[in-house]
Amino acid sequence: MKRLSEVDLSGKLPKKEAAERLDAALERLLRLRLILGGQIGDKRIGPPLCVVFEGWDASGKGGAIKRLVRPLDPRHVRVAQFSAPTYDEKRHHFLWRFWPALPGWGGMAVFDRSWYGRVLVERVEGFATPEQWSRAYEEIVEFERTLVAEGMIMVKFWLHVSDAEQLRRFQDRATDPLRTWKLTDEDWRNRAKRPEYEAAVEDMLARTDHPKAPWHVVPGDDKRLARVMVVETVCAAVEAELTARGHTLDVPSPQLDD
Repeated sequence: MKRLSEVDLSGKLPKKEAAERLDAALERLLRLRLILGGQIGDKRIGPPLCVVFEGWDASGKGGAIKRLVRPLDPRHVRVAQFSAPTYDEKRHHFLWRFWPALPGWGGMAVFDRSWYGRVLVERVEGFATPEQWSRAYEEIVEFERTLVAEGMIMVKFWLHVSDAEQLRRFQDRATDPLRTWKLTDEDWRNRAKRPEYEAAVEDMLARTDHPKAPWHVVPGDDKRLARVMVVETVCAAVEAELTARGHTLDVPSPQLDD
């Protein structure tokens, strides 16, 4: 796993190429989603698919998720967003609140933030004790191994943007009346602690990257490139698992709606 400082953020995709690749990847994803749901192909229900998004504030998670689910029937995919745990959720083990949103066989869920808050914001802001967040790395890895052992396809993304690009996006949001709601005082406070968060991210990537659920660090300074990479990576993970399980992938592709 590369360090964040080693991630090449200079890549860019021309608009036309990005649109063509994204459309092709979305058509591919729609076909795979229908195979997973047992709707086409050999009509066998496939394994659950869980796509986890983490990343810097303003790194493009929302836009990437929006594109990922664009061709899918909203009845057949769940997008779950997680913020600070409630009072009742804090009374349970930190992983407890995520179980109900996990997909079952034939299902798909997309997590906008996840259990990794334990080793990120809860670590940096002191919401978890050092003993709690230190043991969480092993707890998370075992949790993910359990899910994958039961058949789940888990794809984890960290959307990475440079400090300069994050600041530019913050400033754009601050001056755009239609997007100011996306920028909060907490975002500015978190940005002031970027070195502490970067150390936490480095530890997270190093200690929770494992063969059953590896991390995919997506360079996000160019949004078009990031969105294409996300969809193509999900498709590749699903195709690999379906092939290993003997599913028929050579079926006609459905057409995307305009």
